[in-house]
Amino acid sequence: MSGYSYFTREGLEKLRNELNALKTKGRADIANQIAEARDKGDLSENAEYDAAKDAQGMLEMKISQMEELISKARIIDESQIDSSKVSILSKVKIKNVDNGMEFQYCLVSEEEADLKAGKISVKSPIGSGLLGKKVGDVASVKAPRGSLKFEIIEISR
Repeated sequence: MSGYSYFTREGLEKLRNELNALKTKGRADIANQIAEARDKGDLSENAEYDAAKDAQGMLEMKISQMEELISKARIIDESQIDSSKVSILSKVKIKNVDNGMEFQYCLVSEEEADLKAGKISVKSPIGSGLLGKKVGDVASVKAPRGSLKFEIIEISR
C-alpha cells in the first residue's frame, strides 16, 4: 500500500478496535483450534490441524495489512472541508438526470464505505465521478449497465 488513507475519527477508532479484537480474541480462537487439532493425534495427516494453521496464516496476514493501513492513516479535519465542491466527507445530494430519482451520499474512504448507511467510497464509480464537482454540475458515471448522469443538487459537510 502506498500513500495515505483518510478516515473520520470514528472510522479509525472502529478499525483500531477491529485490529485489537483480531489480535486478542482472534489469535486466542485460532490457538484453541490448533491445540484441539493437535490433541487428535498424527499431525502429518490431520486435516483439522492443517486448516487451523492455514487460518492462523490468514489471520496474521490480515493483522499485518490492518497495521499497515493504520500506520498510514490520517484523520480528516471535517471543519476544513470545502463544501463548494465534492470531496471526501462531503454529503452530496444528487439527481439521476434520466429518471429524476434523488439520492444522498456521504463520500468516505474505501474502508469506511457502507452503502446501507449512505456512505460510498471515493474510489467507487459514483464517488470518483462526483469528486471535484460543484452544485449544478452534471457528473457522468460509468456503471456496469452503461453511463449514468447525476446532477449535483446540494453539497454539505
